[in-house]
Amino acid sequence: MGVDINHKHDRKVRRTEVKSQDVYLRLLVKLYRYLARRTNAKFNTIILRRLFMSRINRAPISLSRLARHMKKPTREGLIAVVVGTITNDVRLYKVPKLTVAALHVTEKARARILAAGG
Repeated sequence: MGVDINHKHDRKVRRTEVKSQDVYLRLLVKLYRYLARRTNAKFNTIILRRLFMSRINRAPISLSRLARHMKKPTREGLIAVVVGTITNDVRLYKVPKLTVAALHVTEKARARILAAGG
């Protein structure tokens, strides 16, 4: 028989600083840290937390998934903010007009978004 460990005083481990040495990412962190502190918008806090994430946990999102999420009537004319990479999806025949802000966009995905007027 083992001893049951009391987890009463365990601390929650989470990143409070970005580990990457990328100056542009660090600049974004500095900006969103300011925005999260000075505004009451939950959005800025979420973006800041996602900027802290490792590259493994910032999974890419396909163009078709992005188009599906932005197709909803409540999201008409909004800007899609992706903390990660947007990749092309050849299964998506027609790309709708999208306004996107992302850390990285692949060449083909960028070309298709721009061709659609985004």
